[in-house]
Amino acid sequence: MAFGIFFNSAVAFTFIYLFVYLTDERGLAVAQAGVISGIGGVGLVAGNFTAGWFGDRFGHRRTLLTASVLAGAGLVALPALPDPLLYAVLPLAQYAQGAVRAANSALIAVSVPDGSRRQGFAVMRVAGNAGFTVGAPLGALVSAEFSYTVIFVADGIGTLLFALYAAMVLPLARPAARRHESRPAPGVWRELRARPAVLVLLVSVFFADIVYRQLFSTVPVFLGDHGMDTRAYGWLIAVNGAVILCLELPATVVLRGHAPLTIVGAGLVLVGLGYGALTLGASVPVALAMMLLLTAGEILYKTPATAYVADHAPDHAQGRFQSLYAGVSVSGVILAPPLGGALYATAPALLWPLSAALALAAGGAVIAAGRPGRATAGPSHGPPLPDPSRGAAPDPGPPAPDGPKSAARGMSPHTEQAGAGDRAGKTNPSGG
Repeated sequence: MAFGIFFNSAVAFTFIYLFVYLTDERGLAVAQAGVISGIGGVGLVAGNFTAGWFGDRFGHRRTLLTASVLAGAGLVALPALPDPLLYAVLPLAQYAQGAVRAANSALIAVSVPDGSRRQGFAVMRVAGNAGFTVGAPLGALVSAEFSYTVIFVADGIGTLLFALYAAMVLPLARPAARRHESRPAPGVWRELRARPAVLVLLVSVFFADIVYRQLFSTVPVFLGDHGMDTRAYGWLIAVNGAVILCLELPATVVLRGHAPLTIVGAGLVLVGLGYGALTLGASVPVALAMMLLLTAGEILYKTPATAYVADHAPDHAQGRFQSLYAGVSVSGVILAPPLGGALYATAPALLWPLSAALALAAGGAVIAAGRPGRATAGPSHGPPLPDPSRGAAPDPGPPAPDGPKSAARGMSPHTEQAGAGDRAGKTNPSGG
């Protein structure tokens, strides 16, 4: 799967050049291109938020393959479509791309045994970041030598090839044995309320992502307004990618025995300190310090947060828990540019102090939620939580064949067979 994620990330460069494609090759007005890009972003976030439901109900392997085919076909067809159809096809394709991201995370969650998920998600993130590092300049080269249209077609074909590769390497699971349930499994919101630390984490990451993604919206504008050109910004992004590629896996291994919420909270605090550094002005040393702090924060919070949600998700809702995290972790894609841009336009001196304060508050909330006695969470295995109004929970009976622990030997049954009330197996981009 890591190779597949690397390959898919390497060819997934259309979102970088989408706006330029719409305004240059398509000849659309800037406002029209902004609307199309915006609704495409809504589709991307919606795909992240909802793919887990399909995975829990129909299987994560099936969800991944279906979404990959839809995304690939949409991207291949996009250049040939008339402008009005872009309003429908682009958000559909980006919805499918978001679903691919969430399904990838869910497959990691169900196929990696408890205690090793941080390392599994770290490998996934490193593969994705490595692919993006290759893909961004590759897309620029293709667009310069040929056209932006070729980029979309190449991205679509690459996504279809990823679907073919995933179909070959992800095994078809044997149907999981179902047992009689005297009552339906609790809903996802009830399960979340029983796990307040997970809820605090999700809310904190939602706000932190809006702050973090200022890196891709207001930060380059801020640097440009202070005499730093796009080459300097490009080098900063290169530093981010290089540090992640070199340090994320070692950091995950070194910190695997430490409390995850403390690590996540510390990472969010570093993100806040990074943006706080920009209150000192815009110079090369300050910008580099900001980037190193943000990168260290990203390394610390993204992988452990994803693994924490997976470790504390109930079996019957693993996919939906992962989709909730996938969705909040890309919330800034939609919200960061308009919120940060509006604040920068009206009160630029407030943007970085407020960003720093919000990230610091999010980090503090996560650290507080992880204190002994505060991080209450339901079990990630075993029967659904009992409903006090119904009396004692029913006897769970014998475990189904190839249950959750079979993940240590290979793909869980929930990669293909995952009913909403089925406990037989375990059911999360960075982005990056």
